[in-house]
Amino acid sequence: MMEEIKVGLEVHVQLVTLKTKLFCSCSSDYRGKPPNVNICPVCTGLPGSMPTLNKRAVEEALKVVFMLNAQPYATSYFFRKTYFYPDLPKNFQITQYDKAGGYPLAHDGSLKLTNGKVVRIERIHLEEDPGRIYYEGSRATAKYSLIDYNRSGIALIEIVTAPDMSSAEEARDFVERLTTILSDVGINVRDYEGALRVDVNVSYAGGERVEVKNVTGAASVEKAVVYEVFRQKTMHEKGIKVVRETRAWDEKRRITIGSRGKEFEEEYRYMPEPDLPPVIITEALMQKVKDEIGGSQEERYNEIVNDGINEELAKKISSDKQLYSVYEKVKFYEPTLKQLAANVLANEISYLMKRYSVKSLPDDVSGLVEILQNYKSIPDHDTAVDYLKKWIEGEKVKVSLQVTSVNEIHDDVVKAVAENYDKIKNLEYTKKFEFLMGILIRKFGKENKKVLVEELTKVLSETP
Repeated sequence: MMEEIKVGLEVHVQLVTLKTKLFCSCSSDYRGKPPNVNICPVCTGLPGSMPTLNKRAVEEALKVVFMLNAQPYATSYFFRKTYFYPDLPKNFQITQYDKAGGYPLAHDGSLKLTNGKVVRIERIHLEEDPGRIYYEGSRATAKYSLIDYNRSGIALIEIVTAPDMSSAEEARDFVERLTTILSDVGINVRDYEGALRVDVNVSYAGGERVEVKNVTGAASVEKAVVYEVFRQKTMHEKGIKVVRETRAWDEKRRITIGSRGKEFEEEYRYMPEPDLPPVIITEALMQKVKDEIGGSQEERYNEIVNDGINEELAKKISSDKQLYSVYEKVKFYEPTLKQLAANVLANEISYLMKRYSVKSLPDDVSGLVEILQNYKSIPDHDTAVDYLKKWIEGEKVKVSLQVTSVNEIHDDVVKAVAENYDKIKNLEYTKKFEFLMGILIRKFGKENKKVLVEELTKVLSETP
């Protein structure tokens, strides 16, 4: 079964680090904006408008090129790819082409999957994003569609793989690992809806290749491959020929829908873009970009494992540059805390970052070190998490370990019950307990929670 499936991906990645579009000065911040406000004659293709290449887009694209072990061409060219669709106002897309005398930005890269398989990357090129079509309901049932050109002209890189994947799981793994690599160079596509879109090419049992367009996210890529393999396999078993076509992914129904016959390359009528000069990649530019990149996820992972940290924790920490940076600072600050730091970063801090949509962690780790040094003495997990949350929010953290004895708090617990008796006498036990604990915690602090719980439980059991 595995040998009968071939999957190749065309991954479109928005260069979300850029402030402007690929060929004009319009803002690239289109999310949440009213329709058709970030537009100009260039990105809407009006006659007489002239594109100008965003130099920073080339530099950001080269970061991905080097992280994927690809080889940049010294000179690459822009071409016009002609097709007629409502989201493409000038009826051609400015992209790069690897035939007819053209060269893309880079070629011959690779990405290693979790299972050890190496997926070849045939080419990486720059191109502009088209506009966005909105459908009323699902694509199949919509009575009309609306077009927003705010996205038109956003800088994209397209990463084209060879058909080296042979399962839905491998396709998902490729996208997940690519997403981590992108975050390594600051292109955090997880933070932006639609910043990573995949055209999935699937063939079964040597049949025709079918392209499923605009699948977003690794999980959806896996689902799209599973469905398309099932569809093609069913047709194959019934003796129905699979035709070469382009299909759309319906996320709501989790099926692919036929949209049009698959175009052949000559139908796009590629021609050199006359309004843009060649892109020249110099040694100085390549060195500049390499200096900006820093280490890879794999290098970070190996370093953490060499510290004696288990592979699961190392994978979690190395996949997030911020967690890794904090880990390294804590290790430098106090080497004996590295194991505890790894546990807390991979679990509690990672959870808090997701729970509260934290984008960055403090540069100063002294508060975290304070928490870690006293971690075993903190009375309970909730209190520890509260301290960690304060550190993440930038507050000064001082762990208080003054624990009061039962004899010292007994009278105060009895007094709290007596003073609030009329308020609590008709409450169910859980609400009564929570109310009184709130009063006592405010007075004695969370570090005394354990002894307060024990004494309050005893006092309430003796109260009519």
